[in-house]
Amino acid sequence: MKILIRGAGDLATGIAYELWLAGHEILMTDIEIPLAVRRAVSFSRAVYEGVAQVEDARGVLVHDYPEALRVISSGDIAVIVDEEARIREQYCPDVLVDCIMAKKNMGTTIEDAPLVIGIGPGFTACVDCHCVIETVRGPELGKVIRSGSALPNTGVPGEVGGYTIERLIKASADGRMEPKASIGDIVNKGQVVAVTGGVPVYAQMTGIVRGMLQEGVEVSEGLKIGDIDARTLEKYCYQISDKARCIGQGVLEAIKGCEACGFSKE
Repeated sequence: MKILIRGAGDLATGIAYELWLAGHEILMTDIEIPLAVRRAVSFSRAVYEGVAQVEDARGVLVHDYPEALRVISSGDIAVIVDEEARIREQYCPDVLVDCIMAKKNMGTTIEDAPLVIGIGPGFTACVDCHCVIETVRGPELGKVIRSGSALPNTGVPGEVGGYTIERLIKASADGRMEPKASIGDIVNKGQVVAVTGGVPVYAQMTGIVRGMLQEGVEVSEGLKIGDIDARTLEKYCYQISDKARCIGQGVLEAIKGCEACGFSKE
């Protein structure tokens, strides 16, 4: 199937990867200045670098619809800067997946494709999409919700290696992002890991830097700019997370469920 994914951050990338493995054709849209913290496992990195290799798949930046078709036909995933996903009018996707993760609907409607899937809070199945995928860690993660909404955002990140809020690196002030640690670096609690707007940002725990925004982007105070993992295994920096893969499996289940119910691309 032809699948359009709004967003190209780490969760959207996990979804794209699972769908790509299943043989679907993938086109992803993103904003002009993506702010994906886990850049090493985000196809949004292609916006800055032209190409983003994530595990066995490759995302390639394209600039128009014909170029997107060429990339997709070559077996890669196409990524285009298109905040409002207007390319859907040319692409005519069979499935549209909204994974912007804005915690609210940014304009997706149930009429945007034969099957529209909302990821996480902000969507209501049978209202602005056909189904919603749960994104909160726990027994319901990846569940296909066919009536109602996903659990609301708690503001507290899921536990990784025994830590929750401590693992986040947040901007200390508005201004330019200046990383002082790189993805894969081991850092100690209290160490300066970045400077934002000229103000130091300190690690709240010891561990490995799993994600860090790129240098030079403008950030606002309190924005998540990095992520630390207490497990200190470098492989986790460059592997799609179990959470993203689980959500991707949920999207696959939703597609297969609609096919079983007589879903037609026509």
